Amino acid sequence: MSKVAFKALLLDLDGVLWRGKEPIGDLPLTLQTAEEMGLRLAFVTNNATKSVAQYVEMFAQFGATVQPNQIFTSANATAAHLAKRFPGGGNVFIVGENGLLEALAEQGFETGTDDCLAVVVGLDRAISYEKLTEASLLIRGGAAFIGTNPDVTLPSPKGLAPGAGAIIAALEAASGHRAEIIGKPETALLEAALESLELRAEEALMVGDRLETDIAAGQKAGCATALVLSGASTRAQAERWEPQPVFVVEDLTALLGKLAHG
Repeated sequence: MSKVAFKALLLDLDGVLWRGKEPIGDLPLTLQTAEEMGLRLAFVTNNATKSVAQYVEMFAQFGATVQPNQIFTSANATAAHLAKRFPGGGNVFIVGENGLLEALAEQGFETGTDDCLAVVVGLDRAISYEKLTEASLLIRGGAAFIGTNPDVTLPSPKGLAPGAGAIIAALEAASGHRAEIIGKPETALLEAALESLELRAEEALMVGDRLETDIAAGQKAGCATALVLSGASTRAQAERWEPQPVFVVEDLTALLGKLAHG
């Protein structure tokens, strides 16, 4: 297999490797092909609903083996950010799922409304009016407003479903305050992955399906970027994006073919 110009791929997950619970193509073969090309792999996902261990298990269910230190989630990045901001830990109000709850607990944060330091918002498929009300009131009362990621939709086998950004938008409207976003298009996830790989930004190719998060984050971090059309963004949208991604391809398999053959 030919060597390629890049040393690593930073891969988004939803819309790149799978949609919902359905893999895109032959996932084990795709990852094996990338490694045979001499590419190291890191996975950088805005999805905060799963823990790193759950993602390792999800890969295993698709027949692929990855290591925990290859996976970087917006839940962990958000928890690390809060730990720097509030080093003593404390109460936070969480709109989110297990991945976010576990990441925050590991950094010393408990779920509570008394002396609430922050409202932390990710995708929450059990969202309720009561939870939105409590979160809005706490933000209005002075709690920091932190969003794991701004993705308003996420790919599913049926089409685009509401994402964390849709919930964040509702709370921004209700509270009158803007959320501080930690995940892509901010660069914390990519910087953590590059540090782990011990690579410079220009040595890695950021691969994603969403222009306004994946591609924007890659460009902001100084990486070359590749948009795959297997998820949210379209070719027509890519043509209007400035600066355009280096590659626009149908899927990850097509990208690897292009990289292998120059």
